[in-house]
Amino acid sequence: MLNMEWASVLAEEKAFPNLVILLADDLGYGECGMQGNHQIRTPNIDSMARNGVRFTQAYVTAPNCSPSRAGLLTGRIPTRFGYEFNPIGARNEKPGIGLPTQEVTLAEWLHDRGYTTGLVGKWHLGGAAEFHPMRHGFDEFFGFTHEGHFFVPPPWRNVTTMLRRKVLPGGGQGRWSSKALIYSTHMGHDEPDYDANNPLIRGGQPIAETSHLTDAFTREAVDFIHRHADKPFYLQVSYNAVHSPLQGAEPYMAMNGDIEDMHRRIFAAMLTHLDASVGQILQAIEAEGLIEETILVFLSDNGGPTRELTSSNAPFRGEKGQMYEGGLRVPMVMMWPGHLTGNRTYDGMTVSVDLFATMASLVSKVPENLDGVNLMPYLKGEKKGDAHQTFFWRQGKKTALRMDQWKLIQMRGDLREPKWELYHLESDPTESMDLSTRNLARLESMLEQWQRIQSQMSEPLFR
Repeated sequence: MLNMEWASVLAEEKAFPNLVILLADDLGYGECGMQGNHQIRTPNIDSMARNGVRFTQAYVTAPNCSPSRAGLLTGRIPTRFGYEFNPIGARNEKPGIGLPTQEVTLAEWLHDRGYTTGLVGKWHLGGAAEFHPMRHGFDEFFGFTHEGHFFVPPPWRNVTTMLRRKVLPGGGQGRWSSKALIYSTHMGHDEPDYDANNPLIRGGQPIAETSHLTDAFTREAVDFIHRHADKPFYLQVSYNAVHSPLQGAEPYMAMNGDIEDMHRRIFAAMLTHLDASVGQILQAIEAEGLIEETILVFLSDNGGPTRELTSSNAPFRGEKGQMYEGGLRVPMVMMWPGHLTGNRTYDGMTVSVDLFATMASLVSKVPENLDGVNLMPYLKGEKKGDAHQTFFWRQGKKTALRMDQWKLIQMRGDLREPKWELYHLESDPTESMDLSTRNLARLESMLEQWQRIQSQMSEPLFR
């Protein structure tokens, strides 16, 4: 029989809400049904919006994968601690390239307060031993450490695969097709060697995985939920969908057979596959009776690379890698039934760093060094307006600053000889009217603020 004192401890522990972050990879702002896209069916992601709060002005901390993930996990602007660039390929494994060990992650912070923590999927914050997820606060890890991975092992059965090539078989440019394999030269370069020295790992050991990765990651996430339903947990499911390589599983290709362009159809198959997986995770939480005890967040790590994937960032300008809204603003929804009123939007400016501060506020004292803001008072109507008035981005020669509805951007020059652009997002959300020469007073005040924040940032740890 359970000791009453121990039962009280268990009850107190379960008062802490669970947290599940579902992180899509390279998903554009305009792709899900909840964002107004009716071409691709995403009923499960859309259900989170119906039962939760959809954020219309949600940003990430960088326009590409690795520094964006660093910001989400630390609750800090990654440039503040030198994590500025996006390592790809063999650079993932080099010493010194990874999330600094002195940075406290949300996983580590929650672990030290009694949470069980798990990461399923893509890491992309260092492949060397010192940067392993289990050395950054995760009790469990199943996934890979580089920027991408093929969804099924070669010879890629039961999927339609589209790969980038510099030259088609036999020479020439354009598209080449043979059964379930398509080559395209539209990007002018080859598909990256995603799987080179990038094994699937369980804990610290390489494994052989035969299932499609979207299914494998969902399987592992569901298993984690069932095994840890009796204690507070934090689970981050970092899907590599819809990141390249483009590989659409047969059932989901059939579901999207009405899309004529094969490039777009494969992308749609990957997204509907991801959506089905979100549905399975929601079902697992409901089956354990945890739906009112669990905060669920769905978001993308950055804007979609339109030319590569066909992804839409509508209605915004730009794509992954750029400081325009299409690179930085992402789809995001938070669901916490019984605590947050559903089927509504929060239209204030928010950033992925806010997730650390928000979760910390529900568990203990919020760390003072965070750049994030506790969103709960805004989502519960206790505070009005934007959670942020100001936010700063920098990646090499590219930088941006948002202050209220104004946005300052440097994309075409460099920081020694910048070519500043200035936009008013409320009246010009598509960033089509540069006001830098028409509103010199505003430009000057924005530059002063940019310089003040720039002076707080660190030099890059790697390039």
